[in-house]
Amino acid sequence: MRLEELVRASATVAATPGRLEKISKLADLFRRVPPDDLPIAIGFLTGWPRQGRLGVSWATVASAENRQAATASTLDLHDVDSLFDQLLAARGKNSTSERARLLGDLFSRATAEERIFLGGLIIGEVRQGALEGVMLEAVAKAAALPATAVRRAVMMAGDLGVVARAALGDGEAGLAQYQLQLFRPVQPMLADAASTLRDALSGDVPAAIEWKLDGARIQVHRSNDRVAVYTRNLNDVTAAVPEVVEAVAALLSREMILDGEVIALASDGRPHSFQTTMRRFGRRLDVAQLRAELPLTAFFFDVLFHEGESLVDNPLSERLERLGSVASSLGVPRIVTADLEEASRFRDDALARGHEGVMVKSLSAPYTAGRRGSAWLKVKEARTLDLVVLAVEWGSGRRKGWLSNLHLGARDPATGGFVMLGKTFKGMTDEMLAWQTTELLAREVRRDGHIVYVRPELVVEIAFNDVQRSPQYPGGVALRFARVKGYRPDKSAVDADTIDTVRAFLPRHV
Repeated sequence: MRLEELVRASATVAATPGRLEKISKLADLFRRVPPDDLPIAIGFLTGWPRQGRLGVSWATVASAENRQAATASTLDLHDVDSLFDQLLAARGKNSTSERARLLGDLFSRATAEERIFLGGLIIGEVRQGALEGVMLEAVAKAAALPATAVRRAVMMAGDLGVVARAALGDGEAGLAQYQLQLFRPVQPMLADAASTLRDALSGDVPAAIEWKLDGARIQVHRSNDRVAVYTRNLNDVTAAVPEVVEAVAALLSREMILDGEVIALASDGRPHSFQTTMRRFGRRLDVAQLRAELPLTAFFFDVLFHEGESLVDNPLSERLERLGSVASSLGVPRIVTADLEEASRFRDDALARGHEGVMVKSLSAPYTAGRRGSAWLKVKEARTLDLVVLAVEWGSGRRKGWLSNLHLGARDPATGGFVMLGKTFKGMTDEMLAWQTTELLAREVRRDGHIVYVRPELVVEIAFNDVQRSPQYPGGVALRFARVKGYRPDKSAVDADTIDTVRAFLPRHV
């Protein structure tokens, strides 16, 4: 497909206010896209190319735009996709000049409209309200398939573009190949937040109450002697966590997929901070030394597959029964109750042991991979939000030379963008200041005086006292006494809390 056709479609969708109209227009486009181009097209439209982050700065893009634009379109999607491969492959001493050359060649072949789109795509600023949910329904409409069938296939494949190619190419038969399989990790089921245990418990209906751990989410696959460990972003980290591999390999069952968290515990059994646990997942590891200094403990709270049988459609009550028979020694502490007082005692014990709070889970719910909903609710003692860094200000005084004051944003499900909630420079160590200066400069898209605007990629956990109404910010709310708890490299921007979650913290009498 020609790039200009995709660019026109993106502009049309951006100008279309209604969700159903967006779906209809995208479905029309997808019917025209050759099947092999669909993964590329969907990646471009969602602002996330097949290659992921390209590592190109705003300044490099701006320099490429200085060339004369083409008067006629000659680019197709594969041209751009191939160049993105080359950008990603550019490494080493002359990589900056090589990327500049590649981008210059691309922009000299692009029309003015295509250059605007490509610039936004490369630095992560494609925004036309076509979230993955809208895209998914558009794929289903284009293929004349139920959205539930497409959604399930995406849960299992973890890639909408790949599923779209199968759906429009082979219809229902194409989707059939995407079932739960060993060593093909699926996106984890996610939780909503509840302010109190009373809000989380539903009347007299018993629920599973578990410790809420501040660890790293893992999904472990085993088939006979082979064990693989994946992160919440589906990255293979098996080599970094030998104690997890050994613990699962010691279980009696031969085939399984387990969902849980891994956490570093101190000698007294209390948890280390999330940042300390994440030291075990760094880029350059001396695994043996780190294991001796910072051993990890795995806690599992779900089983998705056991001895050839997929369990994701089974209710949680059945999955927990199976988990107890498979890995009882590795299970997260849990009770099943509908009684608020009993649940409160369990929560208080979890907090006394240093954990974040509790999870409250519906016993009747299936495992909905990649979905966030009220079937799982997290209840924390401390109020925290996972927000995205939108911009940052250069520090002054002792912090001169470091990027310090963060501009924080919540995800807006309606637009696919982010809504600013306020700023904070509190809670940062010197080590964090140095790290974020490097990481945020690498994501720079433009500057305005002392403010550096960045690609909305880094997720940071923010503790706060209250949420209040504020006309100062676009979302109409602001955080009081916001301070940085730590960065969450295990999360991407799509995992950030929404503006609706933030507004739910407003006092009810306001």
